[in-house]
Amino acid sequence: MVRLLALVSLVVVAGFSSASAAEDPAPARPAPFRIQVVDEETGRGVPLVELRTVNQIRYFTDSNGIAAFDEPALLGRKVFFSVSSHGYEYAKDGLGYRGKALDTVPGGSAKLAIRRINLARRLYRVTGAGIYRDSLITGGKAPIREPLLDGLVLGQDSVLTAVYGGKIHWFWGDTNRPDYPLGNFHVPGATSELPAHGGLDPEVGVDLKYYLDERGFARPTAAMPGEGPTWLSALVVLKDQSQHERMFAAYAKVRKMLEIYERGLVEWNPKLERFEKLSKFPDASRYSGELPDGHPFLVEDGGDSYVYFANPYPFTRVRAEPDQYLRLENYEAFTCLLPGVKPTDPPKLDRDRKGRLRYMWRKGARVLREDEQRKLLGAVRMGLEESLINLRDLDTGKPVRVHGSTVSWNDWAKRFMMIAVESGGSSSYLGEVWFSLADSPIGPWRHARKIVTHDHYSFYNPRHHPMLDKDGGRQVFFEGTYTATFSGNPDPTPRYDYNQVMYSLDVSSRALALPVAIRDLRARPADPQRLSARPWAGGEDSGREGSGGEGSGGEARRPPILFYAPERPGIATVPVFLSEPALPDRAPAFYVLSIDSEYVPDTTPLYETVDDQGARLLTVEPPRPGARGRVLGVVWRKGLNDFEF
Repeated sequence: MVRLLALVSLVVVAGFSSASAAEDPAPARPAPFRIQVVDEETGRGVPLVELRTVNQIRYFTDSNGIAAFDEPALLGRKVFFSVSSHGYEYAKDGLGYRGKALDTVPGGSAKLAIRRINLARRLYRVTGAGIYRDSLITGGKAPIREPLLDGLVLGQDSVLTAVYGGKIHWFWGDTNRPDYPLGNFHVPGATSELPAHGGLDPEVGVDLKYYLDERGFARPTAAMPGEGPTWLSALVVLKDQSQHERMFAAYAKVRKMLEIYERGLVEWNPKLERFEKLSKFPDASRYSGELPDGHPFLVEDGGDSYVYFANPYPFTRVRAEPDQYLRLENYEAFTCLLPGVKPTDPPKLDRDRKGRLRYMWRKGARVLREDEQRKLLGAVRMGLEESLINLRDLDTGKPVRVHGSTVSWNDWAKRFMMIAVESGGSSSYLGEVWFSLADSPIGPWRHARKIVTHDHYSFYNPRHHPMLDKDGGRQVFFEGTYTATFSGNPDPTPRYDYNQVMYSLDVSSRALALPVAIRDLRARPADPQRLSARPWAGGEDSGREGSGGEGSGGEARRPPILFYAPERPGIATVPVFLSEPALPDRAPAFYVLSIDSEYVPDTTPLYETVDDQGARLLTVEPPRPGARGRVLGVVWRKGLNDFEF
């Protein structure tokens, strides 16, 4: 009986409590305070900006640059926010703090302007959850159809893209999901419309349409048999003899600690919307040739079309035909190694009768990688004047060791353009991105300028999207994987970590007027912007005696490199005309650094001299004593390693 009375009492109390709760609902939660961080130059919202309170509560701006502040204990009060972001800098106050105190009125808003240090502009996050979370919370709008959770994707690694069937196709690596730590390890995919065919302006965003499984999660598109995940690379679209498009890629099977134990080729089946296995490669450790890998791009050269593979330098190619792409014996490497040298064998250098190293396109040979080149230099088996890879920071002259890159022809610059992530950078191991130009896919890749930095954070596998270029290639778009992985950072950024972040770059920036090879000093036709550079595929020989051979091409040898100089106005530059005085129908031939500018490594004076007959000569060689002449400015000297590609 006592138990029964107690039970009745509990029921009555519970009922009374429920009724009271229904009659006296909790007060409505106040509207959050909206903070937008914008680029002080453009006024555009900046994603991935951290706002931190004095008691270490952190908020990160979404892809509109908006953070929704809703901390109950602080909302409605004056709150100081520290402001920081990779490649951006907020102004210091009088005591040196980078931040500002804001009156956080519920439902109110504030705007903060931040200075961009990066040359590239951060635009938005392409993948993951909550891309426009804070915008929606504060009553704003989002430009994409699924701004919160598209395809149940929380994170995605390393993107590949290609235009196929009139749409952009996107494929990623390992992908996270909400309901378990393990997700899709067999290449999820999506499509989007081209900007010219109804797609979003790449300045605004990318509207992805994922291939989904029955649960609505991004499904596998390349589940190759075997243990472990499937990864793809070398995604390329080629036309067969009937001009029918076919999309291919190279696959890799991975197990244990990132051990790749199998490679091969796959082809996209448009009816099944998945890749199907075509062939398996021989064991890479015993194969003496090159395999397709990295980000490919197409090059037209003398009526022939080639696929070049940036891995990280584009020193591997094959003719751009399906039958050629599918047969490994057709692949060529631009190398100084003799054919038949396996990765486990000591490098065998090809030298002519006079002992000079010979680089050429060779079948059945492998590329000499940068780490191997350093070992040969250290062992004095190769001289610095014989090295092929020598990319350097334009400002300091320090080497830039490329880990991964994307290369393409840029119509605006009239050069091949490389966007590359550095291995072992000063601010992060895999987070610093560089820009370089060359007049051939194989180089010489000589000068680079940093365009993006991520402090103590990774941004690997950058991918430029040529199909999104604007203004004739003047504005380009690229993305990479933003992640704490490999960075040593124990504090991953909420929502952003392990996802793709898009940047844009203005190639016409004066800071990107890089020195390019000046090969002759003859008068040229007028050009309102720059000298005209022909897209040179580098199929000719290296310009050294006896360097011809199988796969060497046959194009005419270009004039030798005299020095390097920008072809358009840069920072602290002055124009040089080949006609003196300058004729009205002539554009400057190139630009030189002012003789008053600060010292820049690897530079030398450019002299103008007049010979006994009154002829004008431009040269980097000092004039003989008593000769008439003057210094026009400063140019970059020809490197010892600059073979005449």
